Amino acid sequence: MVIYSVYVVNKAGGLIYQYDNYVPRAEVEKTFSYPLDLVLKHHDEKVVVSFGQRDGIRVGHAVLSINGVDVIGKNTSDGKDILEYLKDPSNYPVSIRFGRARLSSNEKLMLASMFHSLFAIGSQLSPEAGSSGIEMLETDVFKLHCFQTLTGIKFIVMADPRQSGIDALLRKIYEVYSDFALKNPFYSLEMPIRCELFDQNLKSALEVAEKAGNFGAGS
Repeated sequence: MVIYSVYVVNKAGGLIYQYDNYVPRAEVEKTFSYPLDLVLKHHDEKVVVSFGQRDGIRVGHAVLSINGVDVIGKNTSDGKDILEYLKDPSNYPVSIRFGRARLSSNEKLMLASMFHSLFAIGSQLSPEAGSSGIEMLETDVFKLHCFQTLTGIKFIVMADPRQSGIDALLRKIYEVYSDFALKNPFYSLEMPIRCELFDQNLKSALEVAEKAGNFGAGS
C-alpha cells in the first residue's frame, strides 16, 4: 500500500506543512529528429506539450530533461532556453524526457486554499447542523482523507484507495503535531512547521502505516 502525501492546513486555509511521501513518475524518453512533431509552450514556468500525442507522451506532460540534462523551469540546468534550443535544426537528433511535472510550491498553496473553501462549502450544504465537513474524497487512483481538529487545523492524507487505517494515522499525525510542533518553544501557532523532530516522527508514522497496511483500529 502507498501513502502519497501529507498536508497540514491552518484554520485560515493556509498551507503550513506539506510532505511528499511517494510521487509516482510516469516518464517517457524519446529521440526526435527535426522538425519536432509535438507543439510545446510555456505554462506555469514549465515547458509542456500543448498539441500532439505519441508513444505515451500526452498533452500536459512537461519536458523533464534534454539529452540527459535536467530541466529547471523554462531552461535546462546548464542555462539553455528549451524552446529556443529546440527551434535550431543543428541540435537534432535530440533526446527529450517527458512526464508529469511535480506541483510547484505556489500550486500546493493554491490547492490547499481551494480545499479549505470546499470543506467550508460542504459544511454549509449539510441538511443537518454541525456537519464535520469533507472527510474523504475518492478517485479511481487515490483517496483524500481529512481530519479537522477542534481548533480548525486540517490534517490531510492522500493514499492508495486500498490503504487501510487512515483514520488512526490522521490522529497519530495530530499527536505528532501536538508533541513536536505545538510544544516547540520556537514554533508560532498557525505558521509554517519547520521542526526536525516533527519531520522525523511524521515519516516514522507513515512508514509504520505503510508496512502494516493499517495503523491500529479504524480504516
